[in-house]
Amino acid sequence: METYQSILVVVDPTTDEQKALRRAIELASRVVENAKNKVKVCAFLSIFDFSYEMTTILSTDERDVMRQSVINDKELWLKTIIASLKADIEIDCQVVWHNRPFEAIVERVINDDYDLVIKGTHQHDKLKSVVFTPTDWHILRKCPCPVLLVKDHEWPSNGNILAAINVGSDETEHHSLNNKITTEANQLANLIQANVHLVNSFPGTPVNIAIEIPEFNSTEYNDTMQKHHEQAMISHANQFGISVINTHVEEGLPETVIAHVATKIDAELVILGTVGRTGISAALIGNTAEHVIDQLNCDVLALKPEGYISPLQEQN
Repeated sequence: METYQSILVVVDPTTDEQKALRRAIELASRVVENAKNKVKVCAFLSIFDFSYEMTTILSTDERDVMRQSVINDKELWLKTIIASLKADIEIDCQVVWHNRPFEAIVERVINDDYDLVIKGTHQHDKLKSVVFTPTDWHILRKCPCPVLLVKDHEWPSNGNILAAINVGSDETEHHSLNNKITTEANQLANLIQANVHLVNSFPGTPVNIAIEIPEFNSTEYNDTMQKHHEQAMISHANQFGISVINTHVEEGLPETVIAHVATKIDAELVILGTVGRTGISAALIGNTAEHVIDQLNCDVLALKPEGYISPLQEQN
């Protein structure tokens, strides 16, 4: 894929099994094979040990030496893992000392202009569901480039990619993001030989209206809403050459509908957009994308709208 010329892989320091790195190698290999373009892959690890900062009996220089020793050990460990994968793709590695991993990752993306961040997710042993860490959420909210969160599985040929869009909105930002998500889905599908499905949810009758206005016909309202969204979906699907058979329009909350359709079609990957809301607005309103992601048990690719600026860029 032409847009993925540089990939930053977030390394998991707790295991030798680096599923994000394996996914990056798979993706980069297919880009090279299809587009004949060189892809830069960097395995990135942010480490920190508070005890090294609290050692007051040591001088600043001595603490620096101790930190560098830890970094050197991790670099050696990481290079050993990279060598064991025997990838055809050239992989660089970088280990930094930083007390906030998500900031180290996002700053690296901003400074080196990466096209994609790939990070592995953790799975709850008993529930068999994906568990997202605070670092995951911070990256999703604040990283300016696409973020791919992966679990431990292969991308089979003829699998399904589910693109979550909002075709019922008249807002320019939503139209632009819909196009970006669908374009991304088509490009990835061509790269990994997968099928693209589109999903869109629409709200049912507001409860307060049904109660306050007894003569309000909720069935007619729902039918009208569904037809509006279905027609908009067909128009959007036709624009991108996607079969109407592969479109899904259902009533309900986005997080419920997207998770239901993803399970129904056994999606390997869900692509969605996130506005990257932070601070008080995120706490009070909540990000739809985050509610969706929390209910998915497959790989997730989160995209930002055009013109998005990371809060970490604004601070600089």
